[in-house]
Amino acid sequence: MPSWIMLALMATFIFGFWGYFPKLATQYLEPRTALLYQNLGTLLSSVVLFAVLKVRFTIHPRGILFSVLAGIAGTVGTLFMLMALTKGKVSVVVPLTALYPVVTVLLAALTLNEPITLKQGIGLCLSLVAIYLMSSS
Repeated sequence: MPSWIMLALMATFIFGFWGYFPKLATQYLEPRTALLYQNLGTLLSSVVLFAVLKVRFTIHPRGILFSVLAGIAGTVGTLFMLMALTKGKVSVVVPLTALYPVVTVLLAALTLNEPITLKQGIGLCLSLVAIYLMSSS
């Protein structure tokens, strides 16, 4: 098994907790406050990982720009997810928001010229069906 598969599975497992803990947090905190504490957790874990993994600090203007934009997108998206969790069920909200790769794949095809194969196209269509099924009562 390629090493990236194990890493991806570990990420999936950890992301499962990332989707679960916010529902618990929003039972006690308002979504914007929960977002602030979540970002504090992000900052703390980043500092620890930076120190433990001995990350080499690199600087490139475009890399910094896209990293900051990713942080902004993640924060704003997380805020909307937290707001949705206060009104909806975690079992529906998290899987629905977890379909964000549909947007990523389309952006990659349109801007990075990454081709979409027939299988991937079918997968995208099934994702759209999943969005409909997950969002309908």
